[in-house]
Amino acid sequence: MVAGFDIDPACEYPYTANHPGAKFVEIDVGTLKGEQLNGLWSAGAVRLLAGCAPCQPFSTYANTATVDKAKWRLLKEFARLVDECAPDLVTMENVPRLKGTAPFKAFLSALKRGKYSVAYGVLNAADYGAPQQRKRLVLVASRLGPVTMPKPTHNGADQWVTVRQAVGHLPKLSDGQKCGHDPLHVASALSPLNRQRIQASKPGGTWRDWPQELVAECHKRESGKHSAGVYGRMEWDRPAPTMTTLCNGYGNGRFGHPQQHRGITLREAAIFQSFPNDYRFVKEGEGMSIKTLARLIGNAVPPKLGEAVAHSLHQAVVGSATADKGTAR
Repeated sequence: MVAGFDIDPACEYPYTANHPGAKFVEIDVGTLKGEQLNGLWSAGAVRLLAGCAPCQPFSTYANTATVDKAKWRLLKEFARLVDECAPDLVTMENVPRLKGTAPFKAFLSALKRGKYSVAYGVLNAADYGAPQQRKRLVLVASRLGPVTMPKPTHNGADQWVTVRQAVGHLPKLSDGQKCGHDPLHVASALSPLNRQRIQASKPGGTWRDWPQELVAECHKRESGKHSAGVYGRMEWDRPAPTMTTLCNGYGNGRFGHPQQHRGITLREAAIFQSFPNDYRFVKEGEGMSIKTLARLIGNAVPPKLGEAVAHSLHQAVVGSATADKGTAR
C-alpha cells in the first residue's frame, strides 16, 4: 500500500499509523489527477486502485427524490482515474442498492472499454469472518487476466462468528461507564427513559416489546409503526447487525448490548467491523470525538472482507504470471 486519498482529515492518523510508509493526501477525488497516482507506483509494480464512494447517496435510508446528486459524481471520478491510470487491478465497495443504478452501469461500461475482466456481486461480511451481518456490493477487475469473486471462508450461519464469540470476553459496563485500560470501551450514558426502554428490550427484540408508556410518540403513529430497526438489542448467538456511523447510539439501530443495559461501545463496534485489537485510531495521549470515531469505524470496509478481496486479486496476479510462463515455454 503506497498512498491513500480522502477528503476527511480524520482519516490521516489511522491510515498512516497502521500502514507504515504509506502516504496520506487530504484531497477531493474530483481534483485528483491520474498523473499524481502514476507518480506513486514503483516501476514494474502491479498497480492496484481501490475506491469507495460514500454509501449514503445509495443507501436505503436515502430519499431518492432528494439525494445529493453531487455525491454520485465520485463514482464517475473514480472511473475517470481508472481511465487515466489504467491500473492492473481495480476494486470498489458500496451498498447493494448501487448495483442497479446508472452510475454503476456507467462504471462497468468504462471498465469494459478499458479491457478489464470484471466480477462483482453482493457479499456478506459474515461469510468472511467478520462478526457482523453487512451486505455490500463488491467489484474486482483485472487487466492481467480473469478475476473471480472471493470464496467465503465462513460459509453459512453455522460458521459465522457471533456477538458472544467476538465481545463476550470484554469487561462489563453500565451506561455512562468507562473501561480503565481501553479508551474505546466506553458506554454512552442513557437518559432515564432510555434506561427503562433497554431494560424492557429482549435480545433480538425492538421497541415493539415495550410497555405502551415507553413507546416513542413517532412510533405510535401509522407512519412510524414499521420502523422496527431502532431501539433494538443484539443477540448473543448471531453476528451483529450492520455497523453504521451512528452505531454508538442505542436509539440509532439494533445497537443495544445483548445483555448489559447499554448501547455498544466503540471497541465493540470496531471488533464487529473485524478491526484487530491493536489497530490504532487515535494518537496516544490525544483525543478524538466519539462522533468522529464512530464515523471512521462505521464507514470502514471490514478488514476481514478486505482481506478476502485482496486474496482474490492476488490469485488473479498469480494466475496471470502462471499463464505468461506457459506461453513463454
